[in-house]
Amino acid sequence: MPRAITAFSNPLVKDTRALRDKKHRRETGLFMAEGLRILTEAREAGHIPVTLFFGAGTRHPLLDALIADTEAAHGEAIETNADILHKLSGKDNPQTVLGVYRAFDLSLARIDRAAAPLWIVAQALRDPGNLGTILRTGDAVGAGGLILIDDCVDPFSVEAVRATMGALFTQRIAHASWQEFVPWLRAGPGELIGTSLKAELDYQEPRYATPAFILVGNEAQGLPEDYEAECDLLVKMPMAGKADSLNAAIATAVMAYEVINQWRRKA
Repeated sequence: MPRAITAFSNPLVKDTRALRDKKHRRETGLFMAEGLRILTEAREAGHIPVTLFFGAGTRHPLLDALIADTEAAHGEAIETNADILHKLSGKDNPQTVLGVYRAFDLSLARIDRAAAPLWIVAQALRDPGNLGTILRTGDAVGAGGLILIDDCVDPFSVEAVRATMGALFTQRIAHASWQEFVPWLRAGPGELIGTSLKAELDYQEPRYATPAFILVGNEAQGLPEDYEAECDLLVKMPMAGKADSLNAAIATAVMAYEVINQWRRKA
């Protein structure tokens, strides 16, 4: 049965609140996710919280299922109040359900390229909103997942988890250096497709092979020259207005849909 916590000084409340800090997440191997919808998507994807907090008086069949699965997995369900939920999430209007999860293994070795025809690769991605949008795009197009390259935003930060709206739990994620990624990529099939303003090839001209790896660069600087040189294809999108580039996440979405639409037309 769930137990009640109403004191800010409770050690579990303090430890959970500390997960907003990257250092504490790394030390504990845990992270937070908020909202009944996101936690339900996590549950359906096989991810059960270590600790589940829910607001007093909150009743819903999906919450009942979360409580049951959490306790069956030897986790703990905690009934609490809005003030503590606010303290945990840092939001003025916190969700009524919050879960603590074990962080996923982000090693490149766990990625099976044969699991999907399309993968997204992001280099030095810094904005949690862009990470969330890219993961949601990957989910929408049926991509296998997202490979983060070099120094990227922490996918387990509170802001990034919120931005993914559940796609964090449905998409595979890996993190590697460029020096680790390139040998891994070249050890098997895969076409690396880079996006660059310096490219001469229009993004609709090539016929994309499978598996395809779409490589997008840092929001401000794009891809380094030596990374571009490694690409099998380097393409650009036409810019008809005064803007000289698209947002990294938007560019990724445009490329992803172009690739899968080509494959759909062939089917």
